Amino acid sequence: MKTDDAYVVSGYVLVHEAGDAFTIKQLRRRAYRLMELLGLRRVRLYDARASCFTFLANNGVPDHILARWAGHTNVKTTKRWYVKPDVEDLRGAATTWDGLHGAAAEEKA
Repeated sequence: MKTDDAYVVSGYVLVHEAGDAFTIKQLRRRAYRLMELLGLRRVRLYDARASCFTFLANNGVPDHILARWAGHTNVKTTKRWYVKPDVEDLRGAATTWDGLHGAAAEEKA
């Protein structure tokens, strides 16, 4: 790939016009500005990242792919810090618990 001498091939996806990677502060500012322009609720990028990984995990993306995408060498790191169950994810466990509780109440009657 031929590039201008002033352009840096950094390997990053989000870069300045010259190819240099954005700093975290620059990335955050641009993301918040975009959220505002689109009328979206402002969320921390960390929380958005966790939501994306949780969505992918809940929809069958294998753990090792999630870890690779997150840039982690250990799958446990990704699962521990980024894959968070929400209320809907916990509903199945609550239903199971109700079944146990209901069965015990029926036995007493």
